[in-house]
Amino acid sequence: MTRAAVRAPLNSSTLIRFLTENDMIIAAPRGEDVGHQLGDWLNFRQAIALHSLLGHEPQPLSASLRRTALMSFKDLSQHVQKVHAALEQSIVQGAAPGSGLSRIDMPRAELDGPIDPKTVFEPYRRFIAAHQRQMEAVISTLRQQVRGQVSKLPALQALAALDAQFESILNDREALLLGKVAKLLEKRFVQALKQHLKKQALAQASFSAEGPPKTQAPTAITTHWLTPLRQELRAALLAELDTRLQPTMGLLEAFNTETQT
Repeated sequence: MTRAAVRAPLNSSTLIRFLTENDMIIAAPRGEDVGHQLGDWLNFRQAIALHSLLGHEPQPLSASLRRTALMSFKDLSQHVQKVHAALEQSIVQGAAPGSGLSRIDMPRAELDGPIDPKTVFEPYRRFIAAHQRQMEAVISTLRQQVRGQVSKLPALQALAALDAQFESILNDREALLLGKVAKLLEKRFVQALKQHLKKQALAQASFSAEGPPKTQAPTAITTHWLTPLRQELRAALLAELDTRLQPTMGLLEAFNTETQT
């Protein structure tokens, strides 16, 4: 199976590291730096918008920001951790009651025959897509909340403005790239399914060649091979969760540094 090549320096991303370690993608030799590549992603208007942020001077806070008090790092950090924990539990066990998150259940572990490799992954694709939509919506709101607190500090207003601009510019590209995760998992799933069906067919042929059986040959579709794939799928979503949270965690770290000085 041909795997996508990803630049090795980006392996600090939890998701990239997960996909690399599980042989779903390979790390490509380092080429041009991220700055040059970013320039290829921007259109003319986006480049102008970013350039306008250079030399950004602190601006008076808006009325809505003035009405909200500056949180302490401890309170802001606890809020971020609470949201993170809720999304994590939603992926691993299902959303907890009172979390405000919709419950998204993993498809049942039994497969009904006959199995079509072209469609068998569809319930899992819907499961992944639902969690991705949930993460995108919740983390976008969280990022705005943290950015709002960061922007209350004059020294970090430029950072908050830059983060808002990058979120707007890179949102579509992020969605496109993260959407490919499901395709990588589907390839792994279908490959494992075909191997299982092949082994099952060989076992059935061997069973029949031994002559009239004393007991009826097994016809049920066993799914023991599916357990590690289901675990891998959840692990991929958890890695994606950490990756999606990186910009927010960066803002939180800057907030902590500035309020502690």
